[in-house]
Amino acid sequence: MVSSTLSDLARQSLAALRLLVVFTVILGVGYPVAVWAVGRTLGDRADGQPVRVDGQVVGSALIGQSFTGPEWFHARPSANDYDPLASAPSNLGPLSRDLDAAIAERRTAVAAAEGVAGSAVPADAVTGSGSGLDPHISPAYAELQAARVAAANGLSLAEVHRLIQDHTQGRFLGFHGEPGVNVLTLNVAIREASA
Repeated sequence: MVSSTLSDLARQSLAALRLLVVFTVILGVGYPVAVWAVGRTLGDRADGQPVRVDGQVVGSALIGQSFTGPEWFHARPSANDYDPLASAPSNLGPLSRDLDAAIAERRTAVAAAEGVAGSAVPADAVTGSGSGLDPHISPAYAELQAARVAAANGLSLAEVHRLIQDHTQGRFLGFHGEPGVNVLTLNVAIREASA
């Protein structure tokens, strides 16, 4: 009886050891190599999607940047100045007086800069994203800025509208999320068009 129990224990232990070795090879070696290989075939998409101008990396298509001046499309506000190490929202809630004041101040500033009424300012022009790093603005916010950017760069309004359309990304899988315009890649296109 004891030898039968020891024999069963040895057999089960050997089976468990074989499973451990098999899964270590599959999950500890095979899976990481497969993920690495897929990442390598995707090229820049696996390297943070760097955006280059004249061979120099000027940013990432995945992380927003602050642009100032009338010649650039402006990004949405960021609670952390687009610092990827400090990714976070402002944590101000919908009943916060500080948030209401900040939104009102931003709305007034955007309306004055674009020469429109405050009611014409889209929500993403005055509110930050959850991460504070969103590189996209809505097509409505891009269109609101088009006249200013066209005038500051000596471009026709039609050309700026075409560039906005060229850089507008649709919904993910056709139904998820909202269309967006990547501010960095649009500004690179504006720079190239005005050069």
